[in-house]
Amino acid sequence: MTTTATAPIPVFEDEDSGDRKLAIICSKGSLDMAYPGLVLANAALGEGIETHLFFTFWGFDMINKKTMAHLKFTPVGNPATHMPPSLMGLPGMTAFATHMMKKQIEGIDIPEVPEFLDMISDAGGHLWACRMSADMMHLGEEDLYDGVEGIISATDFIELSAGAQTLFI
Repeated sequence: MTTTATAPIPVFEDEDSGDRKLAIICSKGSLDMAYPGLVLANAALGEGIETHLFFTFWGFDMINKKTMAHLKFTPVGNPATHMPPSLMGLPGMTAFATHMMKKQIEGIDIPEVPEFLDMISDAGGHLWACRMSADMMHLGEEDLYDGVEGIISATDFIELSAGAQTLFI
């Protein structure tokens, strides 16, 4: 006799209580890796979930005033680009791939990164910069997107996001 086990279904405590928290750690600053965190943060805020984004390492490019509007997408080493490997490393491919991705994003009315950060900040999302990354890159608050609430340590972020569902991107 064969028995079939059923998959466990997660139970979220007080899902409708309005006290849910989401913490998103944004560690990558390429165009294709910027959007997952921003989309998820925006969706969470739309559901009334307290949302915190922590920008660290190359994720700093998303909040650096000099780089945030110029994120790039490189097909090199990315098997999801569906391009022959012999084309990926050709001169100009990063510029071409970035242009194509931006055109696709624009075609479905998704805002560019700076505008998306405005939306998240205006909706009550909390944006935090990593102290270690800021020190490594010699950046201060004046170098960062105005909606960043502060440059804090990893320990501070762990404390302020206690009890949150955490995503690392």
